[in-house]
Amino acid sequence: MPETQTLVAPTPTPAPVASPAPPSPLRSFWLAFSENKGAVAGLIVVAIVVVLALLADWVAPYSPNEQFRDAVRAAPAWAEGGSTRFLLGTDSLGRDMLSRLIHGARISLFIGMSVMGVSFVIGVLLGLACASLGNAVDVAITRVMDLIMAVPSLVLAILVVAVLGPSLANTIIAVTIVYLPRYVRLLRASALAELKKDYVIAARVAGVGKWRLMFRTVLPNCLAPLIVQAALGVSDAILEAAALGFLGLGAQPPTAEWGTMLADAREFIRSDPWLVTLPGLAILITVVSINLAGDGLRDALDPKMRKT
Repeated sequence: MPETQTLVAPTPTPAPVASPAPPSPLRSFWLAFSENKGAVAGLIVVAIVVVLALLADWVAPYSPNEQFRDAVRAAPAWAEGGSTRFLLGTDSLGRDMLSRLIHGARISLFIGMSVMGVSFVIGVLLGLACASLGNAVDVAITRVMDLIMAVPSLVLAILVVAVLGPSLANTIIAVTIVYLPRYVRLLRASALAELKKDYVIAARVAGVGKWRLMFRTVLPNCLAPLIVQAALGVSDAILEAAALGFLGLGAQPPTAEWGTMLADAREFIRSDPWLVTLPGLAILITVVSINLAGDGLRDALDPKMRKT
């Protein structure tokens, strides 16, 4: 009998498994940032403070300068003699503390952001000038920055305000001068390091102009440390402005600025301690939260600091 041939069906080739798409740069940044739980908590608190500052006119129960003569130095709602009419009590002139704290967040954040923005822009320009305009310009700018850093920051700020006069605008100018050397020196060091790398040398060989080379090639690779410094610089500026306000050289009454509120309440520290405690807590919580968020930002932008 002839042998029967058995036909074997070919084994199907398994379909290739598609590898998952890499996360977007924004998602990668958030994953790295969220590893630091303290940074996430700080970011949430900062976001709340910013929202309160932006919506102060609608969130605050009263005008910050409205006086209630029938409730001078009223106790907070949780203290003996307090009421829900003024949740955080009133100050020595009968002004609602909660309303002044909310509007004070607007003033303090405005000072911090203004100082950071002006210092960032001027620091970038001077730092790039140090790295690209030759040794004479580098030495001149660096020595001026060294001279500013040689004087204690608060003393220098007091000196500048004493010359210009106490006001909110002059406070911003004084604090900007104090913190400008940080940005200049940081960008100068980063730019000098980048100028020695191969991609910059290749751009020079290709005929890229000096200013295009500095602003389009070098500067984007120097922004990570500057962004971290800018985030931390906001909290430093808030502290410095509060110190000037406490000394009577910052924002002038009746402006609802946290340092000025501390100065107005220091004589009641024993009889009505909440008048000093509440503005102090506002400064403490805001500054600590910004610093925590800045630490998380530093870890997220620096691959060496990431946990995963």
